[in-house]
Formats: sequence, C-alpha cells, structure tokens
Amino acid sequence: MTLPTIFDACAPRADILADVGGDAGFAARLSSVAADEGGAYADPARFFADTYPTHGLKTLLAQVFGRLAGAGDAAIFRLDTSFGGGKTHGLIALVHAARGMTNIANAAEFLEPGLLPRGPVRVAAFDGVNADPANGRDAGGGVRARTPWGEIAYALAGREGYERVRESDEKGSAPGEDTLRALFGNAPTLILLDELAQYLAKAEPLGGAPGKQLAAFLAALFGAVASTPRAAVVFTLAVGARGEATDAFASENMAIADAMAEAASVAARTATLLNPTEEHETVQVLRRRLFQNIDNRAAAPVVEAYRKLWTANREAIAGEAVRPETAERFRAGYPFHPEVLDVLTGKLATLNDFQRVRGMLRLLAAAVAQLWTERPADAAAIHLHHIDPGNRRIREEIVSRIGQKAYAPALDNDIAGMRGKTALAGRIDAERHAGQPPYAAYIARTAFMHTLAFNEPLKGAPSERLRYAMLAPAVDIAFVDRAREAFAAASAYLDDRPGAPLRFLAEPNLTRVIQREEENVDAEKARKTIDKRIRALYGGAHLDAVFFPGGPHDVPDEAGKSAPKLVVLSWDAATVGGAVDRVPELAARIHAGKGGEGTGARLFRNALVFVAADEARAEDMRR
Repeated sequence: MTLPTIFDACAPRADILADVGGDAGFAARLSSVAADEGGAYADPARFFADTYPTHGLKTLLAQVFGRLAGAGDAAIFRLDTSFGGGKTHGLIALVHAARGMTNIANAAEFLEPGLLPRGPVRVAAFDGVNADPANGRDAGGGVRARTPWGEIAYALAGREGYERVRESDEKGSAPGEDTLRALFGNAPTLILLDELAQYLAKAEPLGGAPGKQLAAFLAALFGAVASTPRAAVVFTLAVGARGEATDAFASENMAIADAMAEAASVAARTATLLNPTEEHETVQVLRRRLFQNIDNRAAAPVVEAYRKLWTANREAIAGEAVRPETAERFRAGYPFHPEVLDVLTGKLATLNDFQRVRGMLRLLAAAVAQLWTERPADAAAIHLHHIDPGNRRIREEIVSRIGQKAYAPALDNDIAGMRGKTALAGRIDAERHAGQPPYAAYIARTAFMHTLAFNEPLKGAPSERLRYAMLAPAVDIAFVDRAREAFAAASAYLDDRPGAPLRFLAEPNLTRVIQREEENVDAEKARKTIDKRIRALYGGAHLDAVFFPGGPHDVPDEAGKSAPKLVVLSWDAATVGGAVDRVPELAARIHAGKGGEGTGARLFRNALVFVAADEARAEDMRR
C-alpha cells in the first residue's frame, strides 16, 4: 500500500495556500472587531471556524456569560499568558458571542446554547494599541477620548455617557465608582481591556501620574462591576506563569499587574485567572487555524509507519521516539512531527521576542504554503526541516521578529542563501543528492531550528536527536549520517568543539573559513605564485641561478669566468628529508650528465650547488 502524503490527507485553508497569512492574518485587533471595521477576525462565522475551542476559551465564555445572565459570582477575569498566547483572541470571541453567535455552525463547540444572551449586551472594548492619550481617539459622534474611561463611557452610553466623564477624560483624572456604575444602565454589561501596558507607555511622557490614575480607575471599575449583578470585566496582561513580563512593554505590564492586584484588593475581590491556551492544546490551535480538513483515517497508517521506523532504529535515535506516548502525540498532532512542537515550545518559546501561538502560526503558515507549492515526494509529515529559512517570510520572522539577526551570515553562507546565492547545504546536495531528498539542507535547517533558544544548554541537537527529527519513510538514515558528516566538515558556522551538539554560531569558525577558501584557490595559480617568490629569493648576483630544471640539458656545463650554478629544483618535483640521507633522483642525473648534443659525463660538477625543498614543509609552503 502506498503511504499517504500530507497532500493526500490534509487540506490547508484558502488564506494559507494563498500565502497571505502574515501579521494581518494572525494579529488580532480587538478595537477593529468591536467597531465592526472589518478584517480577518470580523466575520464571526469564519472566526469560530478557524478557532479551536480550548478548555480556557470555553471556560472563559461559560463564566462570563453565566455572570451576564445573573448566575455567576465571578465578575473580574484576567487572561494571563506571555504575549502571542491567545489573550486578544479570547476577547474577540467574547465580542462575537455577546452579539448572539447567530448563524455560527459550530457555536455549541464553544458555549452552551442556554448561556447565549437573549437580549442586547452593552459591550465596551478598550484597546491600548489604538489609544491616543495625547491627541484623543475618535470614539464616534465627534468625541475624541484620551483615556480608557473616556472610550468606555462613550461605548456604553454614547454621547450622554461621555459627557458624564468628559472632565475626567480631559484632565486625565480617574472617575469614581458611582459614576462608572451609572453607565451600565439595566442591561448586561461587558467591559474588555486589552494592551493597557501600551496605553500606559504612551501616557507616561504627558506628565501627571497616569500610572496612579489608571490604578484608581481600575479600583473604581472593579468595584462598580463587582456590585452590579449582570456586569463583568475581562482584561489581559502579558505576564507569564512566574509573574514576569518579558515583552517590549515589560515594565508597564509589571506596573499594571501591581495596579490590578491593588484594584482587586480595593474591590474586595480577586480576579479569576484564565489561560486561553494551555501548552498541550497548542497543536490543536495550529491544526484548526492552518487546515480546513485533516483526514485522521489517512493519518493512521502514516503514524504507524513512523512508529515502526522509530522502533527499527531505536539504537540510533533519541530514546523518547520509542515511548508509546510519542506515537500518541504524533497521532493527535498530525501532520506535525512531534519534534516540531517540542522545538517550537521548548526552545524558540524561551526567546523573549517569540510570540508563543502567533509566532508558531506565522512560521508554520509560511512552511505549509511552500510545501503545497513545491510538493516534495518525501513529505509524509511536516518536519522541522520543512521550515525553510530560505523562504522570505520565514527568514523575516527569524531575523527580524524574534531578533536573531546575528545568525544572518550563517543562514546566507551555510544554510539557505537568498537572492540567487547557493549556500553550502545546497552545493552539497547538488553534488551528492541529485534525485534524492536534499539531505544536507534538511540537516542544516534542523540544526538551525534547534539552535534558536535563549539558554545555552538548550542550543543544538546531538546526532541521535537529529536522526529522530529527520527520519521518515522516504528518508534513509544512512544518508542522514553521511550528509551530516559532509556538512559538518565544510561548515564555517557550526560549533566544532569536541562533544558539542550540532548547532550554529553567530561568528564563523576561522579554521573552517580558511579551509573553504583554500579549496577555492586555483592550484596552477598557487604554483605560479610560489615559483615567483622562489625566483625573487634566489635570483642573486653571486651565483648563476637555474630555476626548476626538468633534466641535465637545462643546466649548462660551463667553466672559466662563469659563476657557479645554483640549481633550484622545483618544490613539487624533488624534495629532501630532514637528514638528507638520499640525493633526489633529478639532482643525481643533473650532477652526473650534461644532456643535449654530445651527451656525456658532466665535466664541471664542482660548479653546481643544489637547493631542494624540505619534504616535511613543502605542503605548508603551498598552503
């Protein structure tokens, strides 16, 4: 039976195949959706079709809409992951759900029908990315709001609502709890706060005490929401599980975290913490967003073929490959090889600028678009080596977005050249692997992806892990090893220290650079250069130099006023050892005879002085 490829078993979404899934396709903007401004996430049917119902997202929807229905106790919710982890996505899901989720085919996947709102819900969404505390943001109706409370007041109660807080908005002074509560009216009220750190960063240079005013506003807001039965507030914070903020607005996020804690204390409530996407759900989010359909029946024989390969090669590959849970993870995450998610979540996720889910989506969307364009015959699954840094979008993600510009020379020279330049891996494949998978390129890409980690001990892959990452039904493990050895022997950027895993360095290995340049030097040009230098050294006035004779006939047999002959033997024709225990055969012939017409014994042997190269150092001279 012919094993299905990913092209037989999977159908990517149309926007992924069109290769347009860049930042516009994955960067969610709350303000655009709340204002019905269009965009990738504005269509609720498409949004929920593309979204995987994670446990965190379903819990968020159930608890928030339970509260809006008057049945829930929790009123304050905090979506708390490092950036790129699905926080804004969760807020957008709340906006769409608050509008009723009508005509959503898979609505029941996300929320029980009984919890859907039966009437209008007042929704106010503040997005710190679009906030403009200096000039004011157009909130509608001719209102330019400068603060979160100004925007929220207009969103909840229109022009009349804004007039209640106008002075507070213009002066940047937080309104009181009763003022905010009056904006809710009698309708269920949902307030969403996203990217407050960016608002705080913009407001700080304006003077005053924006940080203190924000804390005062949050305290008043939390108090107003907590005392209103059918009101809820949901806010995001880019702070990780260890309570540390690591993105570009780290200090602002930490300041807001402190303000949130203080505000929750004032309101006599603690925010309910929710993680929109748990670690083990990440692969399902990727599958749902990237693929319209995955045939799990077709995946079953593929997973079994890999399991048999791993078992047959268990002595040569990473030990985890033969654990039963690895095959189960592969089955659940097909078409992604388990190593893809392990490296993205365990290595790239340690980099400060890597967005956990969004960054993975951008890398893998570009890889999927390229795979479906090129359709390599060996693609039974999507491996690390299918993330090609020769792809412009992938290169931009790695070099620019996640700040790995230091590796650009290694990428250009060894891994994947761009703008018509063929890197080392490509040259090896052209020479050794014509008509086969590009083993050297796969080696280079896999080692490079393993290199992208913050902690030094995480960087790189030992040989057994490399084999596990690359092994596939159409990939021969013997070729993997030979390609690894050939690439490692020629690479200028691999770490060549004894015992080091296969990983790239930002700086070139000088020894390898010299070796590579030596290989490119024309041998005849090198010989002529050496000969020229020898002529300069020995062409003096005291001896009559004869350079590089081919035999006795090239050395005149003369006496009288002629100077003694300095016979300089060619360095690649005759050499002597350190002890000079033998006479080079060419020197012996020249010494014995004179060649040419009237050939016979040489008469003036004592007029000859021979110079020959030291055989132990001739190669050093050439190098």
